[in-house]
Amino acid sequence: MTEPGPGQVRIRQEAIGLNFVDTYYRDGKFPVRSFPYTPGVEAAGIIEAVGPWVTEFHVGDRVGYHFIPGAYAESRVVSTQQLVHIPDTMSSEEAAALLVKGFTARMLVKEVHPVKPGDVVLVHAAAGGVGALVTKWAKALGATVIGTTGSEEKKKVVLANGADYVFLAECREFVHSVLEITGGRGVDVVFDGVGKDTFAHSLELIGKGGKIVLYGSSSGQPEHIDHALLRERSIIMATPTLSAYISDRDALDAYAADTFEAFHNGIFGKLAITRYPLSMAGQAQADLEARKTIGSVILVP
Repeated sequence: MTEPGPGQVRIRQEAIGLNFVDTYYRDGKFPVRSFPYTPGVEAAGIIEAVGPWVTEFHVGDRVGYHFIPGAYAESRVVSTQQLVHIPDTMSSEEAAALLVKGFTARMLVKEVHPVKPGDVVLVHAAAGGVGALVTKWAKALGATVIGTTGSEEKKKVVLANGADYVFLAECREFVHSVLEITGGRGVDVVFDGVGKDTFAHSLELIGKGGKIVLYGSSSGQPEHIDHALLRERSIIMATPTLSAYISDRDALDAYAADTFEAFHNGIFGKLAITRYPLSMAGQAQADLEARKTIGSVILVP
């Protein structure tokens, strides 16, 4: 068993977060630095060994991390630079479901577009891991939330998450309905983690001076972006990455504190978690890509 070196700990992992970025590394859309390569970027568990010079973490501590490649494992050694302590009120499964996705939701509703009371927010893939959290957090901040999703079953989930309206993404009529809801004005911000399949609708529905936030591309990158139209309507287009917002330890601690507080205060309610054994990681990825999953997906070693 690998022993931790200076500034490292060994974690017995209890839950591993599954994210779309895992499939991007698998498919070569994102570069892999070296092989052999172990997928996965987030997990939560218990420290079982501590290396030299580690003072803030101890054997037995419950911890989680985000964006340290190599998470699909029962046990692993990681640096403490991206570790956070998990509150006693949160299980390892909840932590693995919240770290990347909760931090992303915070980035979107608190920094990329600080949501305020009265905003009309459109959330694509609103039943998914990030979409569900954005829906709940934006609603708690006083916004009117419109969600899109891919099935009648998921429409019920989105409404249960607090959305004011929900539509099937592939139904062309939803564009007319959203414009009707907003009195023809359009929405203030679109949070779009889908990309190619939804971007044209995003462009139709954003109001003058609004913001399109393209934070993911589960269906691929948009084929054409009409920058002249964006300028004409004073629309801001943002393509944020979490690493740009969590660039140091202080930022990581702030994100963790805010996300865990939102969880503790009930903003997220009961998390929707879909579980797969780690041995079924391939099936879990396939189901995620086929949009068969609801909420956050985790792998259990």
